[in-house]
Amino acid sequence: MRKEWKKTVLVSLVFTLLLAGCGKERESEAAGQAGWESDLAYIQSKGTLVAGITDFAPMDYREGGKWTGFDAELAEEFAESLGVTLEFKEIDWDDKIRLLEKGEIDCIWNGMTMTQMLEGSISCSEPYLSNAQVIVVYEEALKQYQTTEECQHLLFAVEAGSAGEEILREKRYRYTACQTQKEALQSVLDKKADATVIDIIMAAYNTGDGKAFEKLDVAVALNDEKICAGFRRDSDLKERADAFIRAAYEEGGIDSLAKKYEIGDAVLK
Repeated sequence: MRKEWKKTVLVSLVFTLLLAGCGKERESEAAGQAGWESDLAYIQSKGTLVAGITDFAPMDYREGGKWTGFDAELAEEFAESLGVTLEFKEIDWDDKIRLLEKGEIDCIWNGMTMTQMLEGSISCSEPYLSNAQVIVVYEEALKQYQTTEECQHLLFAVEAGSAGEEILREKRYRYTACQTQKEALQSVLDKKADATVIDIIMAAYNTGDGKAFEKLDVAVALNDEKICAGFRRDSDLKERADAFIRAAYEEGGIDSLAKKYEIGDAVLK
């Protein structure tokens, strides 16, 4: 049964300004929720949960003019559990934290890699899939690039603000930034770049025989990581998301979705 949340009225504008001046006002209030007792109350009051996403098959992508994918369906089910509808908002991935803090989106649900930087900036849900960053090159060049050392002189295309960009920056590899991972793959296909670093989930779905980028394939895996959803710092939506994710695992919803989108290997054991 959906809980009814009561709106908390601020005592006065002066009180609000004092709180802001003392640095005690919550991040969610700065994002536009001032006057509500919690982030959850704010979401339920407006009746929508705005999810920041990018075109990232099989997690979020358009099909027949509608957003679909593993994360798209999972986020829709989460919104339904809150008693609200889900609204997708395509974003510049490099701008995701600012958009979240400003209240232009309410969550990030897009195959997001859990990193220390993110955990220090936003509230991350419990991880719900395994992932890795991998180097993708032309299939015909696979034998030349079997190690990171053999790849270090390549020119990479990579999504701005992604975990892949973070790795390339740390390794001081040359790269050009793109808006999406799909654009990065296209840059390699068009030979504007020698390689890209993308999520293994996307690579498995999009590269190799019979896939959209069948001339490309995975050369080297760079790490192991986990995927999570993101919320405003200290948001009570995190607790609701964690409970929802645990239930989705226990009741088989995660396994069912993973099978549907052919990412069963990414399910956490």
